[in-house]
Amino acid sequence: MSATTPGNRPRRAVVFSGGGARGAYEAGFVRYLCDELPEKLGRAPKIDILCGTSVGAIHACFMAGTAHQGPGRGERLVDVWKAMRLTEILPFSARDLLALPRRILGVRRVAEAMKGGELPDRLYGLFNTEALEQVVLGAIPWREIRNNVREGLVDAVCVPATQIGTGRVVVFMETRDRTVPHWTRDPSIVPRPTRLLPTHAMASAAIPLLFPAVRVASTYYADGGLRLNTPLAPALRLGADRVLVVSLRQATRQTTDAAMSERRIADYGSPTFLFGKVLNALMLDHLDTDLARMHVLNEFIRHGEQAYGEGFIDTINEIAVREHGQAYRPIRDIVIRPSADLGQLAGEILANLSDASSRSPIIRLAARNISDNGRTPESDLLSYLLFDGEFLSPLADLGLRDARAREDELIEFFTD
Repeated sequence: MSATTPGNRPRRAVVFSGGGARGAYEAGFVRYLCDELPEKLGRAPKIDILCGTSVGAIHACFMAGTAHQGPGRGERLVDVWKAMRLTEILPFSARDLLALPRRILGVRRVAEAMKGGELPDRLYGLFNTEALEQVVLGAIPWREIRNNVREGLVDAVCVPATQIGTGRVVVFMETRDRTVPHWTRDPSIVPRPTRLLPTHAMASAAIPLLFPAVRVASTYYADGGLRLNTPLAPALRLGADRVLVVSLRQATRQTTDAAMSERRIADYGSPTFLFGKVLNALMLDHLDTDLARMHVLNEFIRHGEQAYGEGFIDTINEIAVREHGQAYRPIRDIVIRPSADLGQLAGEILANLSDASSRSPIIRLAARNISDNGRTPESDLLSYLLFDGEFLSPLADLGLRDARAREDELIEFFTD
């Protein structure tokens, strides 16, 4: 893969993060990118590389599979999200809750069966994801991914998943010639050329304990977000010099976060509150750290050219290409973040549900932890699991509004 494109135009990547039901925010952004931005640009925005982890993997595959389609595909994606109902997508009854201990004990029987050579397609998870998988199957024209890559509408699509047996991140990658560029020396991230299938996306989206692990060939995989929730590295290794990242976490504000932390002390006794925060720590990775490293390299290149002239980067790259197989280059980035805390948004919606007592056990359990005694109205755990239009609709609308607010930057990003 070359770091340049025909006519030496910028090589652009769009990177989607992971976060379960929070992905409806990304769908709202996709609606702007596919349906509204082309009118502003006078053409469809050219995207060379698509990367996504967890629910972001599903969106990366959707973008690749529909790359041959015109405006309207973004709205169709949002409609898929808004039509979801929790009782259908993640059916979980009171009977399931009572049977939970028996299901946990049954894991041992599965392990014994696997020793005998049986390889089930899915391993244990709290929820049955068959209905969710059917939605993913129906929403994405999977066969078109290969066709669109072959036609050059997209150069590469990357879907990371965590290999359970080794803990490594395997980056399943579809490229035109089924090869990968010179990769990182980090043995914990392994590129694997393949033809992307629904199993790859579902493996990347298998949140541990909550969703079943997925078998790909003879190996089991869980959520790629455990190690690489925002797959920035694969996009850079594939030669991107402009990177658009869609994050599912609001920008960090130290003073606000400190004050919020003090108010949250009363919530720490809630297991659902704590589990939600653990998911945040696992799923919402250190994107800012990765971006900071990239910005340091940009500064290094800029300072080197100031000190030694424009030939500085060419001289450095003679050695870099010889030893590492890839040249250094400045990277431009745009990061789209939610303008609201998605955990608080989920909590506010939950608090305003008048009939929460008649809902799924998940809703009832979360509702019990939000009272009128001053407790912080947030539910991070629910924000990952609330696959219901009442939450997903405002979330998608938020993604659309946040994209519109960055319109000038996005037009510049996609202008050659």
